[in-house]
Amino acid sequence: MTTCNMLPCCKKDPEKAQKSDRGESSRGNWSNKAEFLLSMIGYAVGLGNVWRFPYLAFEDGGGAFLIPYLIMLFVAGLPIFYLEVSLGQFCSQGPIGSFNCVPIVKGLGLAMVVISIYVGVYYNVVITYTLYYLFSSFTSDLPWDGCAHWWNTPRCMDMMTSRNASCFNVSEVLNQSETTTSPYFTNVTTVTPVQNLTLNNTCGPRVSPSEDFWKYRVLQISDGIDNPGKIRWELILVLFLAWAIVFGCLIKGVKSSGKAVYFTATFPYIVLSILLVRGLTLDGASEGIRYFFEPKWEKLLTAKVWKDAATQIFYSLSASWGGIITLSSYNKFNNNCYRDSLIVVFTNSFTSIFAGVTIFAVIGYMAHVLGTDVKEVAAEGPGLAFVIYPEAISKMPLAPFWSILFFLMLLTLGLGTMFATLETIVTSLTDAFPAQLRHRKSLLTLCVCFVLFLLGIPMVTQGGFYFLHLLDSYAASYTLIVCAVVEMVAISHIYGLQRFCDDIKMMTGYYPNMYWRVTWSFLSPAILTGIFFYSLASYKPLVLDKYDFPTWANVIGWLTMISSAGLIPATAIYQIMQHKGTFFERVRAACRPESTWGPYLSVNRTGRYSSSGKHDVTVTSNVRLLSETSTTKNTHTDGTKILLEDVEIKPS
Repeated sequence: MTTCNMLPCCKKDPEKAQKSDRGESSRGNWSNKAEFLLSMIGYAVGLGNVWRFPYLAFEDGGGAFLIPYLIMLFVAGLPIFYLEVSLGQFCSQGPIGSFNCVPIVKGLGLAMVVISIYVGVYYNVVITYTLYYLFSSFTSDLPWDGCAHWWNTPRCMDMMTSRNASCFNVSEVLNQSETTTSPYFTNVTTVTPVQNLTLNNTCGPRVSPSEDFWKYRVLQISDGIDNPGKIRWELILVLFLAWAIVFGCLIKGVKSSGKAVYFTATFPYIVLSILLVRGLTLDGASEGIRYFFEPKWEKLLTAKVWKDAATQIFYSLSASWGGIITLSSYNKFNNNCYRDSLIVVFTNSFTSIFAGVTIFAVIGYMAHVLGTDVKEVAAEGPGLAFVIYPEAISKMPLAPFWSILFFLMLLTLGLGTMFATLETIVTSLTDAFPAQLRHRKSLLTLCVCFVLFLLGIPMVTQGGFYFLHLLDSYAASYTLIVCAVVEMVAISHIYGLQRFCDDIKMMTGYYPNMYWRVTWSFLSPAILTGIFFYSLASYKPLVLDKYDFPTWANVIGWLTMISSAGLIPATAIYQIMQHKGTFFERVRAACRPESTWGPYLSVNRTGRYSSSGKHDVTVTSNVRLLSETSTTKNTHTDGTKILLEDVEIKPS
């Protein structure tokens, strides 16, 4: 007996297959394994590892928080990550094409692309802030050091001259050329231009110079989202530069971004190591680290801690954004995606803890200088990156040097995420329209960058930070959990868990063990569903500091979620309507894989994906094929069209 592949008439040339219209050359691949791993690490390890995890760990039990964090890592984070890596690598398609295996949920891919668009718009604005601070650091004296600048408010007080002053008398005359608008001013009489601004017996909390710089120099923030104010032309120019950097690194797709990640994915670890060594030499560092790790066991009994642990794992891995599927789609078909998933996920968690130690060492120093408790200084998000940490750095010897390092680190962390986010959008478009767009990918990337730049302009107005906070809070929150649950349920229970495991076996040579099967089919969807309903039950209208967002702003936030998540049921209805028969027959037909589903390269389309009837064929010198009306396995009927999945071949 000989196999079909050994016969001259049907022998496949792998080299020719790779150069065919479904070949490697038409879509591209990573140049080597390191580029893929570094790109995945750069995507997963982002700003949240530095400015969110340390604060959550501190607030939710210190060292005790690591218990729910690690448990959620294994029951929620790792399963969805491995599933998406396997899915993308198997079909070599972006998020939209990846769900050709379950057409009824193809809206998942569209939802992921829409989420990536939202994230791309505001995430690059955050990178804009980082670049602004980076450029401002190239000076002998950092501009957020001291209260003698035109943007400082009367309550500004340097931490070296204040020990947490909470009430003081101020009588100052400020000469400024612009009206000062500040939610911290009370009993203020202003004239435009502001002259003879007088505050008497003004009581309130100390305002740091770095907070003044952030709000009234960088943002020049207005009093609310309904007052967008003027366009910040400085920020627009920096935003344009940020998009130019992203485009330059993605001009040739993964071929160019794969080179950039050698720097963007490794540099943050160098800087974190340097900052940790420096932080450990500061007074009060040990107290800050103690606060970070000190266990508060009673916190484990609260549902909020477990919810925070699960959401932090889920969001820090960037699951269900489409980026994981996109990056893995450029892998070689037989790449060991199981090992890669473990490396990336554990590196991400290690980075979070490593960053926590580094950040809290410096926060401990700051608390020591202020003579206050660490918990009074700790913060998260932009408050940590652009207020707390810069102020601490400003009091170190060689402050500009440490500031440059810190903001370079934030820049590279942000760029790693932006590369994958933009590649997700571009890849989805080129996969959807390969003949029209694939050979114009550089031009398409330029167009996408320019459109997202225009969409980001409202966020660099004086009220722009309110829009950014709104989009950040709604666009990539509940929708991601919905996408993850639908994704795992669809793969496990519609496409078929055994079939998916067979696909992984085709790639890696190994079947996923019982741990993966249980988490994919039941445990992870159940946990994420619980988190979703808990989050809905504890929902509160959006607040930024002491500013309550108006009702219409919260409505817009919910509409952004609906605009992505709503694509899932809308596409399901469309897919059902494309078929004939009764309702249940249409649903069953919409749940079957499309004929194009399977490995992208012809050379890898073996077994049930082979062109000879979706099965490996063994032939002798004289054979006859059973007719379509003969005995078959799993023969499906869709109207008048017959799909044979496992055709029996018998000798004459």
